[in-house]
Amino acid sequence: MHQMTLAEIARGLADKKFSSEELTKVLLARITQLDPQLNSFISLTEELALEQAKAADARRANGESGALLGAPIAHKDLFCTQGIRTSCGSKMLDNFKAPYDATVVAKLAAAGAVTLGKTNMDEFAMGSANESSWYGAVKNPWNLEHVPGGSSGGSAAAVAARLLPAATATDTGGSIRQPAAFTNLTGLKPTYGRVSRWGMIAYASSLDQGGPLARTAEDCAILLQGMAGFDQNDSTSIDEPVPDYSASLGDSLQGLRIGVPKEYFSAGLDPRIAELIQNSIKELQKLGAVIKEISLPNMQHAIPAYYVIAPAEASSNLSRFDGVRFGHRCENPENLIDLYKRSRGEGFGAEVQRRIMVGAYALSAGYYDAYYLKAQKIRRLVKNDFMAAFNEVDIILGPTTPNPAWKLGAKNSDPVAAYLEDVYTITANLAGLPGLSMPAGFVDGLPVGVQLLAPYFQEGRLLNVAHQYQLNTDWHTRTPTGF
Repeated sequence: MHQMTLAEIARGLADKKFSSEELTKVLLARITQLDPQLNSFISLTEELALEQAKAADARRANGESGALLGAPIAHKDLFCTQGIRTSCGSKMLDNFKAPYDATVVAKLAAAGAVTLGKTNMDEFAMGSANESSWYGAVKNPWNLEHVPGGSSGGSAAAVAARLLPAATATDTGGSIRQPAAFTNLTGLKPTYGRVSRWGMIAYASSLDQGGPLARTAEDCAILLQGMAGFDQNDSTSIDEPVPDYSASLGDSLQGLRIGVPKEYFSAGLDPRIAELIQNSIKELQKLGAVIKEISLPNMQHAIPAYYVIAPAEASSNLSRFDGVRFGHRCENPENLIDLYKRSRGEGFGAEVQRRIMVGAYALSAGYYDAYYLKAQKIRRLVKNDFMAAFNEVDIILGPTTPNPAWKLGAKNSDPVAAYLEDVYTITANLAGLPGLSMPAGFVDGLPVGVQLLAPYFQEGRLLNVAHQYQLNTDWHTRTPTGF
């Protein structure tokens, strides 16, 4: 059962080959047995899962149907879940039980999805390796000595290890696509505003976006269908009709114009990954796609712009964690200032503190114009580059990451080296575009991903291209040894 995709589970439940309760028990037992190797879960929700599974079986017995009805998933631990710990991977929120469900959680529960638990993550979604979690690092199931990517590494590792078929995740600068690449999964960052951010604990509000992580594009289409849609509770949600993402998966790629930016193939890209990307291009050409070289001239400025904007927004968002209303509170504070200082100093880890300090500095009176305002101008230039490119092509293709997954601890002493691993992913967040990573091969036994970017609200186009590619390749079917 654990080897089935979300689509196969939907068909099995519809054909009464097994019940949701049976499947849920199998996967919960598998998580209990195997997750100690991976550390991919922060909380297991056995009682809730079995209750939801029984309810889903009852709904099916009464004639209801639906791809997610009875399907087991997990949520990244920054989606608020009523009555269940929502920690954001931080000591600051270790004791926090959300009083409500995030919109994404509520929508998927209404569709009948079964929540098996909450997955591990970089603290407050700040990181590219899933090593900054207060609950310890997550291991990559392809090689337990390597990182799974971040910040959604818990969701990625759990799905890659076949502990469950799919999971929710979030992407602020590549935190869905990079872990997908590192663990041989398909991961989709939707257009900014496509998926509600209400109840999703914020890192950088103008960049954060929830999305699906799964083994196939078909599964991502199913999960995104349940997640997407307008939410009046979220001021950044966009009132745009949600198409049937599964309906367009079979469309032909004949004549599809794929742009390949020349800036992607610089000295920083591992030549073995470059070769795998070229192989992916050839596969898509066989399916009728037309390849065209394009340019994204301001890409080189994206990392410094991102690492000014994101920490600036984080410094503002995280000011609410002060030890007063919820979360960690220091013992015996002398006064209000002492309460703030010690609660934050004890509750936040090193990476979170580093980004808060950078952000506060960039927003300070003497440096706002020099740093934050300039970064926002660069952001606009990055967006303009994409708009010009999409006048010429339908999809942009390139590597997801410049290197395969590195060893645990290898970049801990050099945060900037880890930041540079986001070079291909952060531009989509700065521009608000949808992006997808799909499996494209292996380097030294570690998975490699190819990234696809599309114009606003063209998630269906990305899923269609990825699905057609996966019908003609088998990278996404590979399973890590021992899982």
